[in-house]
Amino acid sequence: MAEIEVVSDGGASRDEEEERRRGQGGAAEPDPVVDAYSAAAYGDLERLRGFVEHGGAAATLREPDGNGYHALQWAALNNYAHVALYIIEHGGDVNATDHAHQTALHWAAVRGATAVADVLLDNGARLEAADVNGYRAVHVAAQYGQTSFLHHIISKYAADFDALDNDRRSPLHWAAYKGSADAIRLLLFMDANQVRQDKNGCTPLHWAAIRGNLEVCTVLVHAGTKEELTLKDSGGYTPVQLSADKGHRHLSYILSNATKVSFEDKYCSGRSSKIGYAPIMFGYLVVCLILFLNSIIFAPNFSRITAATGLWSWAAISFFFASQVMFYRVSRKNPGYIKANTKRLDPKEPLMEIDLNNSSTWTGNWSQLCPTCKIIRPLRSKHCPTCKHCVEQFDHHCPWISNCVGKL
Repeated sequence: MAEIEVVSDGGASRDEEEERRRGQGGAAEPDPVVDAYSAAAYGDLERLRGFVEHGGAAATLREPDGNGYHALQWAALNNYAHVALYIIEHGGDVNATDHAHQTALHWAAVRGATAVADVLLDNGARLEAADVNGYRAVHVAAQYGQTSFLHHIISKYAADFDALDNDRRSPLHWAAYKGSADAIRLLLFMDANQVRQDKNGCTPLHWAAIRGNLEVCTVLVHAGTKEELTLKDSGGYTPVQLSADKGHRHLSYILSNATKVSFEDKYCSGRSSKIGYAPIMFGYLVVCLILFLNSIIFAPNFSRITAATGLWSWAAISFFFASQVMFYRVSRKNPGYIKANTKRLDPKEPLMEIDLNNSSTWTGNWSQLCPTCKIIRPLRSKHCPTCKHCVEQFDHHCPWISNCVGKL
């Protein structure tokens, strides 16, 4: 199966051109700021103002350089918001495109330049502008792993996080292929569609399996369903088969186990679906008690028990019932389930009303976003795929008590 091809997203050419403008590689480095374009690239507002107001270079703010790139794009790439604002105020077109039809907003997404994005969007930049490949700013941000930028334009400007490019790939496809687990958590947290298939019939899980990224596959599997593991691409391959074909044996083993449907998953529901080994443990202790009573306490071949033996026997029986009570309480006790910290008026609406910056729980760690429970969880918390809940101070899920070990 063919890999995803990033057809001229502009990143390499931009970096090469920027290196050229910086004059790297020479023994005696000349002054890199020689025109309005280089002044914008370096964020030198004073020199730029001199070129425009005294050097007669005002027209250069509206025209591309020799490589087809605009001064506004250079300022956006390096997150010089004050320079970008000056260019716009002096005739620069906020929606000007280069030879790949990319705007300054596309270039801002490459480096995660949120300050420039605010300047551009507040001055009329088209949020959903697409280049020759159908990439929008959300696609570029996902390709380069700019999660903060992605969240910024989604939450503040309502960018379409499920937009499709020319190959029917969403930002989630690109984040999975590039291995950006944080971007995937954010997109799934926003209810991005993770079962959509691109022109090759691949879901995001297919691309993550091809690249062999265990963390990304784990996030996608926990947030999805078992049916997604059995979806086939246009070549007839499932994610499990693709990971094996690419030589990712450990990932293939994990995905293969996740594909298996247990007896409890198939025939049980609710709490009984995570019943674990607790009934076995309970039954074993009951059998031990019966054997103890029948073979020792009430055995007809034994001599009459003494007072000391009777006291010891009843103490053992009492401990048994006490242990069963404690066993039941531990199995049924809430281990620290985290309740949802937001509610949606419409279940079909994305979770965009959560302001991470104003959340008392949020510490800037994207792993705090649970794409399954759709909550912001505290540090040291984790989602238990067996209990289907996030557990505070999660340690592990114990099958013998059929419950999680966490903050009691």
